[in-house]
Amino acid sequence: MNTQFWIVQIFNGVSYGALLFLVGSGLSLIFGVMRIVNLSHGAYFLWGGYIALSVIWATGSWALSLPVAALAVALIGVAMERLFLRSAGLEWLRNAVIAVGIGVLVSLAINTRAPQIIGGVWPQFVLIAIVAALAAYALLSRIAVVPIENDVLRQVLLTVGFAFLFQQAALDIWGGNNMDINPPAELTRSVQIAGMYVPLYRVFMIAMAVVIGIALWLAMEKTRMGAAVRATVDDAQMARGIGIDTNRISMFIFALGAFLAALGGVIGGAFLGVYPGLDFEMLPLAFAVVIIGGMGSLGGAAIGALAVGLADNFGKALFPELSYFTLYAPMVLILAIKPVGLFGRE
Repeated sequence: MNTQFWIVQIFNGVSYGALLFLVGSGLSLIFGVMRIVNLSHGAYFLWGGYIALSVIWATGSWALSLPVAALAVALIGVAMERLFLRSAGLEWLRNAVIAVGIGVLVSLAINTRAPQIIGGVWPQFVLIAIVAALAAYALLSRIAVVPIENDVLRQVLLTVGFAFLFQQAALDIWGGNNMDINPPAELTRSVQIAGMYVPLYRVFMIAMAVVIGIALWLAMEKTRMGAAVRATVDDAQMARGIGIDTNRISMFIFALGAFLAALGGVIGGAFLGVYPGLDFEMLPLAFAVVIIGGMGSLGGAAIGALAVGLADNFGKALFPELSYFTLYAPMVLILAIKPVGLFGRE
């Protein structure tokens, strides 16, 4: 193992950490602001990759797929946040969405178990779905629901349920094959740096993470919205007391987190591929980033992403049989020494 080996491994670890920063920074901000454990965050990464593939198939433009996929997933995140995680004032719409889903499931179940009732006739299928949906809506409207931000268990159950729904929907829409996102030919070549040839795409990944990190830092530190976000992270109740609209802040942060995760899915699609199950592979890595760096800290997310990226790369290169240990050992160590993370707030 010469000097070149170490340099290459460091470069690979930093580039992988750059990808993890996109996923982990959004998750860190979501938990820091909303105090909601979002176990469907990996699904945003997965759907970003799949939507990018669809855009590329339709238009042939990889560059167009970046903003389109990220914005589409951000809208999905906003809908999820407004309707299910913070639905104050929109309970009727949330109940309507759930009731329609229940109605469709009831019709499907009847059509499967007792096909003679519906007989494959669409009007009867729709009629049964409407009746079941109305009954479900009436029941849901009479149930007093405790806000989900006050119940961690419900957060976990709801978001992991969405994660499975997103994964199954992706499987039904795009199939179960491993697919690659092909970047422009200009990014597939190698460049010579300090006498060594390195993939240009990895350089692009690092550059994107640096640019996005700087943009996020400027937005959080130099703008009025950023000041409101930081105030909400520090003390949401106090922020509400001084007139900050924490609901709007939460919606903005949730959309931003979904946007960053989807952007990571597009960029990582050429690096990792896109396939069912990728979401649950990325989720623990994102949590490792957040746990090491601390909730709500962009600087912490950057340090955590670098630590996880380097640990993963060196672990696989030097101790392949202990790669999971070397990956998660830093997380366990940080939890033992400083449970809130390196840059987390008490």
